[in-house]
Amino acid sequence: MKLVLRMIQVAGLCLALAACGVAPEKRAAASTLQIAALAAEIRAMGENVDPEEAERAARIAYQHTRELAIQYQIVDPPLVHNTKVNMGLKPRGLCWHWAEDMEKRLKAENFETLVLYRAIANADNEWRIDHSTAIISARGEGMFEGIILDPWREGGYLFWDEVVDDTRYEWVPREQVLDAKRRQLIAEGKLPAS
Repeated sequence: MKLVLRMIQVAGLCLALAACGVAPEKRAAASTLQIAALAAEIRAMGENVDPEEAERAARIAYQHTRELAIQYQIVDPPLVHNTKVNMGLKPRGLCWHWAEDMEKRLKAENFETLVLYRAIANADNEWRIDHSTAIISARGEGMFEGIILDPWREGGYLFWDEVVDDTRYEWVPREQVLDAKRRQLIAEGKLPAS
């Protein structure tokens, strides 16, 4: 019963806040300084990182964030938008949508000196929702040496930081989380053992 009441409260909040945000197509595009700052961080991941690839990855990360914000119709904070997606009022925009679409777009560039990873946080914390992100690293380095590209966190504005410096989330490789969930479902008899 408490859960139902909570869902009604959240739905009411969503409807009340429905027109609070600025339409993404009216938001300013990323500045050359923002793109240059991210490109510099990507270049700094290793001397083998091609500067042109770093600049292209940074530019695309910012541009694609804006494109997705328009496509997803982002006008609300992340959790409000999530509720709207889950209620069928918005098409996409859950964190894993952002991560999946960002990863797909950047992988389409076929970078030679950069590699992409996916990570999930909070999967083992029943008090918080799972959160997914894409991570870009220098080729040959792991995800923990990379940079988070997280457009969900700030409602359609690109958040980025080094994985090790992110104080808000403890990231775990996506495959590790999915494997643990598969094992749990098998143990509960909800999935056949193979």
